Amino acid sequence: MPIHFPLYLSALFILTTLLTLLMLIWVVRGSANSAGKTRVILGILVAWLFIQGVLSWLDVYSMNLSRMPPKILVLGIFPVLVFVILLFIRKKGRAFIDSLPLKRLIYLNVVRIPVELGLMFLYINNWVPKLMTWEGGNLDFISGLSAPFVAFYAFRNHSMRRKFLLAWNILCLLLLANIVARAFLSAPFPFQKLALDQPNFAILHFPVVWLPTFIVPVVFFGQLASIRKLTIMNTNNS
Repeated sequence: MPIHFPLYLSALFILTTLLTLLMLIWVVRGSANSAGKTRVILGILVAWLFIQGVLSWLDVYSMNLSRMPPKILVLGIFPVLVFVILLFIRKKGRAFIDSLPLKRLIYLNVVRIPVELGLMFLYINNWVPKLMTWEGGNLDFISGLSAPFVAFYAFRNHSMRRKFLLAWNILCLLLLANIVARAFLSAPFPFQKLALDQPNFAILHFPVVWLPTFIVPVVFFGQLASIRKLTIMNTNNS
């Protein structure tokens, strides 16, 4: 059965998705290799969001939850992960990643702030468990709040504090892994281990479905891209 979120909550996740999309395009446009690619990338991303919105709107992801594998993993998450992996494996993909501006990749983490607010509102309305909020041990908000200050400190005086940035990105990646694990282990799937009294139903429904199928993959990609760039800088300087 589909969940009908309050207007303010739907608006929050729609706007957060739009913010993520715009910030990702902003990152891409900062690349020296973005000429002629930005519109294509934007078109692909908009099409992906449309497909995920339709699938969740038609209740595809929330039906037959006892079957394995969950449909959202097969149709919503696995394709994105494969695409990200291919980017890092293929030579042209790595060249594109390496051309992305590191400072903009750091600012991309700001989208994690409205996400955490949305999770808190979802918890208040009993659509996700407490363990997915900052009150329940999800500290991912630290990444979003600290991103502007990290970017300012790391790049001030026309220099870059590589080790500091690398440590911060690794910490942010661990915080992201923590909430992703909590989200899926508390989802109403056969492998659910957490929050049995209050499963995580929200991610299966529109527009919250864009969180696991778009927002989180974008943040994950940005984190890996940043770590790769910082690691390469160290190799080139050695």
